[in-house]
Amino acid sequence: MRLFLILILAVAESGGKPPQSKAKAVFAGGCFWSAESAFEKVRGVVSVTSGYTGGTTRNPTYASVSSGGTRHREAVEVIYDPALISYAQLLNVFWRNIDPTNGAGQFCDYGDQYRTAIFVHDDAQRQLALASKQSIERTKGFRIVTDVLPAGAFYRAEEYHQDYAKKNPVRYKFYRFNCGRDAKLNELWGSTP
Repeated sequence: MRLFLILILAVAESGGKPPQSKAKAVFAGGCFWSAESAFEKVRGVVSVTSGYTGGTTRNPTYASVSSGGTRHREAVEVIYDPALISYAQLLNVFWRNIDPTNGAGQFCDYGDQYRTAIFVHDDAQRQLALASKQSIERTKGFRIVTDVLPAGAFYRAEEYHQDYAKKNPVRYKFYRFNCGRDAKLNELWGSTP
């Protein structure tokens, strides 16, 4: 009975519509600070978590990932509302915030942990990711080296990495500028995202 009342209240609070389920996307876009900052600005994104995925070690740390022995990549887990934003739109945000032509890392960050990837949770995500990759290669003439891989375990990064750009705006802007991120994004995509 109590669960039924909670559901009735949730429907009433949503204007008579049943609550929408949330969906998950995982992207490795180089340094997770920048990927997190980009996705947090997007309408329909509920939360963004910095973390590690794609590796072979359980419960990796920043130190172990940075040493290169775990095969993890810095990534973000994006929880979003599909009623407000589609997976295809998230892919567009992802592409416009990375250099998909660099297989060695991103901007001033080099190493396997900074290589780009789209980690897909199902066949629909895989098909959309591959189609968007092919479309960009065709329209922009890029040879894209970003991987499309099956999603696996995602490990939340240490707390000091979460919301880094918000917590440390001056340091983050200095890092971003010194890495030449915006200049390279302008060169690749036109105006910065």
